[in-house]
Amino acid sequence: MKKTSTPSSASFKVGAIALAFLILGYQAALFTTRAARLRLEANRDRPDTVYIYAAGAPASAGAEVLPPTRSHPRLRKREGPADVVGGRGPASPDGWREELPAGSAGAPAETVRRNAPHSDYVENYRRATRRVESFRFNPNTVSVEDLIRLGFSEKQAQAIDHYRQKGGRFRRKSDFAKSFVVADSVYQRLERYIDIPRLDLNRADSTALDALPGIGPYFAARIVSYRDELGGYSCPEQLMDIYHFDQEKYDALSDLVYCSPPEPYPLWSLPAEDLLRHPYIRSKQEARAIVLFRDHTPPEGCTVEALAAAGILPPDRAGKLARCRIADP
Repeated sequence: MKKTSTPSSASFKVGAIALAFLILGYQAALFTTRAARLRLEANRDRPDTVYIYAAGAPASAGAEVLPPTRSHPRLRKREGPADVVGGRGPASPDGWREELPAGSAGAPAETVRRNAPHSDYVENYRRATRRVESFRFNPNTVSVEDLIRLGFSEKQAQAIDHYRQKGGRFRRKSDFAKSFVVADSVYQRLERYIDIPRLDLNRADSTALDALPGIGPYFAARIVSYRDELGGYSCPEQLMDIYHFDQEKYDALSDLVYCSPPEPYPLWSLPAEDLLRHPYIRSKQEARAIVLFRDHTPPEGCTVEALAAAGILPPDRAGKLARCRIADP
């Protein structure tokens, strides 16, 4: 009987190695081809950038409006079809323009940050390979693109944006946690990155104040008018000086507001008729007595406590006046 020949052990090993190299080469070729195509597609697109808009220019949907800051006096933008509006310096040979500082002649009043559009191939690749990030964000203004970067699906990000467009607002971190698209695990990861700015009582208009819990148009208007009477709030507790603004109403919003330093009140230099306009000085006799007191007292003795000790102001109103930021004599 004739014996059949079998491949030697060495030939088998060579064949296995050759097959492995063939598979690796094929995979490398696929990866290189895909990477090259992605690079070509991306090069056809505009890069992600920062757009500058002049005062009154409308921001596009999904854009995040950022106020100009001193830390970014100049911003650069590459020239292209979607040209920058207003406040431009001369273009350099490579197509970049330097933006003028905010506040200068012709400079933009606000900065709008958004991602430039990319081809479908690039966008699909980004979705398939996106990496979850964690960074500081305001859930009331963060763009849909950045919500996706934070780990939300496109559908979830759109749901959050739809809620905001309908007038919804996240006043506290806990409000964001209550959203039906925010899973507990996602909130636990993002909680320390949530940055919801408090409202400045000395700069907010009546519309912004109206959005606070328990505040309607009436109290919003009263807060603004009382701020004018005081010359600016020195502490949020002064809200309770407003008629019918009780402790319960204050507790509902105390963690949502703060006071930037107001202009010092010139208690020791105003004439009596101007002193009478202050809500803590309620009679002509008190205003005239303050003028008489300061005219016969050295500067170091001119204090609100001294006015109370002299019986010019009652202790309760003297205590309230002492909370105000008062200019030096």
